[in-house]
Amino acid sequence: MCQSQEVGITLASGNLVMKSSRGSQIGSAVRLGIVPLCDCAPVAVAQEMGIFQRRGVGVKISKELGWASVRDKIFYGELDAAQSIVGIAMALGLGIQKLQCEVVVPLILSLHGNAITLSNELDPRKIGDGAGLKDFLEHSWKRQRPLTLAVPHRLSSHRILLNEWLSRNGLFADERIEIVFLPPRIMSGHLEARLIDGYCVGEPWNSKSILKGIGWSPATSGDLSHGHPEKALVVCGRFLHEHPEKIRRLVASLIEACALCEDPDFSNELISILSRKEYVGVDAAILRESFSWSFRVGSKRIRKEPFYLFGGDAVNRPTSDKASWYISGLRKVGLLNQVEVEKVISMHREDLYEEALQECGTA
Repeated sequence: MCQSQEVGITLASGNLVMKSSRGSQIGSAVRLGIVPLCDCAPVAVAQEMGIFQRRGVGVKISKELGWASVRDKIFYGELDAAQSIVGIAMALGLGIQKLQCEVVVPLILSLHGNAITLSNELDPRKIGDGAGLKDFLEHSWKRQRPLTLAVPHRLSSHRILLNEWLSRNGLFADERIEIVFLPPRIMSGHLEARLIDGYCVGEPWNSKSILKGIGWSPATSGDLSHGHPEKALVVCGRFLHEHPEKIRRLVASLIEACALCEDPDFSNELISILSRKEYVGVDAAILRESFSWSFRVGSKRIRKEPFYLFGGDAVNRPTSDKASWYISGLRKVGLLNQVEVEKVISMHREDLYEEALQECGTA
C-alpha cells in the first residue's frame, strides 16, 4: 500500500507534490478496488467462481464510486490494487494530481467498452454519427449555456475518445462545448435531469439511458479507436515489493477470469454475477445489452459487433504500445505535455505478466 506516516513534500514541475513513504500493513487478503462498470467483470468472475481461492490468494473487493476514490485509496493505503483506468497509474506514478507513489500495471483487463451517449434533445436525425453536431450548435442550440458533456476523469480514455469524436466533427476546443467530470454511475441521472447534454462512459451507463428512452449513441469507442486499451490492473508498488507471490497469483487469477468472460456459454452466468449489488447492481436486461453482439445505440439502430474484448494475449499483455496510446491521446487534449514517457512505459510490467502466465501454465 502507499500510505505514509510522514508525508514528504517536494516540488515537481512547479507543482506541490505529496510523496508517500510508509510500508504496507501485513494482511491476509489483497484489498482490490472496483468501480461498478461492466468491465469489472474479470474481478467479479474471479471472486464468484472461486478462481482467487483456488489459486491461493485472498481478495477483499471494495466497490468505489469513481476513479478519484480509487486514486486516493491507493495512495493512502486503503487499497493494494484496483481495476482502474490507466490514467490513475499515470497520475500516481508521476504525481500529476499532487499525490505520488510507485504503481505498476501488470495486466490489461479489457479493450473497448465505452460509448458516447447524447440527450434526445440533440436530434439524431440532424446529428447522425456526429457530422451534424457543428451545424446543430450553430442553428438549433437554444440553451443559454455551452453544450455540456461529461467524462469520468480528466486522465481517462473517455477524455481521449470524446475529444477524438469532437475533433473529427470540427469541434475540438470549441468554446460552445464544456467538458465536466462525473462518476460513471450518476451520469444517466444527470442526463435525465438535463444537467448535462451527453457523456462518454463505459457500460452499462450508456444502455441504461438508451433503454430508458432518454438518450442515444452516435459512436462507440471501437468506432473511434479500434483496439484501444481500457481497464487495467493497477498495483501499488510497495505492496508488490512486499508480496510478489500474492500479486503473481492475483494476476494469474485475472488472466483466467478474462478468458472466461470471453466464453459465449458463460454469458448468462456473467450477467447474473454483475447484476448483484456487490458489483454493478443493475437489471440483467440492461447488462444483456452490454454483452450482446447487437448493441442497441438508440434511434432504432443496432450495432452488430462485440462491445468488449477481455481475453487473450493481445488484450491482456501490458505493452509499451498500449501505454503510448494513452500518452499520445492525452497530449492531444493538452495534458501531459511534459510527461516522462519512459517512466509511464516502465509502469507497464510485461515481466510480471510473464510470471503470471507461468503460474497459469500457459507461457
